[in-house]
Amino acid sequence: MYKTYIFDFDYTLANSEKGIVMCFQLLFEAEGYKGIPEDAIRRTIGMTMFDAMKSLTGETAPDRIYELIKEYKVRFSDKYMTANTHLYPETLPVLKALKEQGSRCCIVSTKTRSRINETLRKYAMEDLIDLVVGMEDVDNAKPAPDGINRVCDHFGLDKKDVLYIGDNTIDAKAAQNAGVAFAAVTTGTTSEPDFRPLPHVAIMKDLSHILAIP
Repeated sequence: MYKTYIFDFDYTLANSEKGIVMCFQLLFEAEGYKGIPEDAIRRTIGMTMFDAMKSLTGETAPDRIYELIKEYKVRFSDKYMTANTHLYPETLPVLKALKEQGSRCCIVSTKTRSRINETLRKYAMEDLIDLVVGMEDVDNAKPAPDGINRVCDHFGLDKKDVLYIGDNTIDAKAAQNAGVAFAAVTTGTTSEPDFRPLPHVAIMKDLSHILAIP
């Protein structure tokens, strides 16, 4: 049993796919980017917005990429994202069980803390999460260890007592770089074989299996 469980957000605790795809599609339609398939958008979930926007549009000028990110947020994401973000059925029962056994539960994500907190309020689950570290809280995004290290430093944690849970190989590499254990969930776009070469204590079909990790 670990003392602290740190979760990724998108495709781990919650499914934001509908909102993310919708907002990108609305942006691309407004800005004249054509022929970008939904699957390509889904595969960027877990990346930073800068990397996702650059990959999907092919733009290379940072000013243009940041302009598109601003348009994405102000015109579409602020309106549609949280309304189209839904917890997985296992999320609340697992978090409640972990808290009941005395564990700490935190979130480290490339999503912004402010957006994550909207979902926490939506589901009245703020008391289940001890700390949220979002994109605006770190100098370097995953796979850099900054977010995980921030949680560990905040609570003075021994890293052997920490488990990071995520749906992407980016998460696995972040855990490895931070020196903490990692458990994968295949609720996103990354399959079990992709996780096997990377250090892990478990590869799970959904979060419910986390309670069986020793």
